[in-house]
Amino acid sequence: MNTGLRRRLRSTPFAATLALALTALPKAALAEGVIDGGDTAWVMISSALVLLMTLPGLALFYGGLVRVKNILSVLMQCMMAAGLVGVLWVACGYSLAFGEGNRFIGDLSMVMLSGMGPDSVEGTIPTYAFVIFQGMFAIITPALMLGAFAERMRFSAYLAFITIWLFLVYIPLAHMVWGGGWIGSQLGALDFAGGLVVHMSSGFSALVACLVLGPRLGYGKESMPPNSLPYTMIGASLLWVGWFGFNAGSALAADGTAALAFLTTQTAAATAVIFWVLIEWVHRGKPTQLGAATGAVAGLVAITPACAFVGPGGAIGIGIGASVFCYATVTLIKPKLGYDDSLDVFGVHGIGGAWGAIATGLFIATWGVQDGVSWGAQIWKQVISVAFTAVYAMGLSFIILKFLKIVMGDLRVSAESEHQGLDLSEHSETAYGPPS
Repeated sequence: MNTGLRRRLRSTPFAATLALALTALPKAALAEGVIDGGDTAWVMISSALVLLMTLPGLALFYGGLVRVKNILSVLMQCMMAAGLVGVLWVACGYSLAFGEGNRFIGDLSMVMLSGMGPDSVEGTIPTYAFVIFQGMFAIITPALMLGAFAERMRFSAYLAFITIWLFLVYIPLAHMVWGGGWIGSQLGALDFAGGLVVHMSSGFSALVACLVLGPRLGYGKESMPPNSLPYTMIGASLLWVGWFGFNAGSALAADGTAALAFLTTQTAAATAVIFWVLIEWVHRGKPTQLGAATGAVAGLVAITPACAFVGPGGAIGIGIGASVFCYATVTLIKPKLGYDDSLDVFGVHGIGGAWGAIATGLFIATWGVQDGVSWGAQIWKQVISVAFTAVYAMGLSFIILKFLKIVMGDLRVSAESEHQGLDLSEHSETAYGPPS
């Protein structure tokens, strides 16, 4: 890792919190260029947990929610996100996200991870460990979006969309928040593990995508039941487990900050499950497994930006807010407005991420407050970061989709293919038995 990048990373609120936590470690572990085995092991395990969130967690969560004729298309899209983004991240994505650059984008000084080796160190972990950990975040983010336009987007259009979106939306936001750019360093907004970078970017972009593509055939007129709620429950459970790597792993050390993030993540998710089910019970008369699973994910999304900046009480408040705001969006606002966000990506990740980012300022604990920044000022910084991320993600996503429509033609499958199902029409496969 070059010294300029190291300096930029240390200037972010994310890294500042890490630095405070590291002061409690033995002095030997803090020596420049010394790798700590415990920290390294934790970050590598966390990287595997974040990949588990995409494969098989998100794949099963989404796969169980679509109709049986489209389950393989969802699994394929998740798998290809892991493959495509995994290569692009190493090739140049990491450099653009964490290179020197400017306030909005990094440079190409680390293309193909040039200048690094097994002995390269970032903090107390190998630089390669940091690269792969951040790469897992880059993989899951575009995969999250597919739930909004599931069952109708052409596979080739999906691949083109997430490729361009990675470079124009995700990577610049990652740099602006975590790589020494405007949101983290100049504005001073806090986003510990990706409320802005991961969830808001994907959620608000997904809303644009589902609007541009239009609703599924028969949406609002015919029943579209999930093919397997047990798959969805298993997927949600894997997401919950993997989220500990997502949030606690972002401490980049096996320390008190990681333990705090672990605790608040669990607390917010548990709270959101309880309150989502209670709200649903009152509103609809019966509690559902789908509601419990959705509530868990909403709570996990909302605590992501705040997990190292709030205490257990704040986590409970964030979990309650996530259940209220996300439930209202999914069950009241979406039907009223009529947009077809197939698997509620905007309602859960967009709204949940925005709430979590603002709630970071609302519930911030004493250890999360930056020097010289008042409570009210921090809330304002969070609001600005939320507004910017929403406008930026939506605006760029709209431009990308319109450009692809000009270049590739219709982005969605034909009506005949949609009736047949994307498993057969796009991949010549069926989930259960040979094609008929």
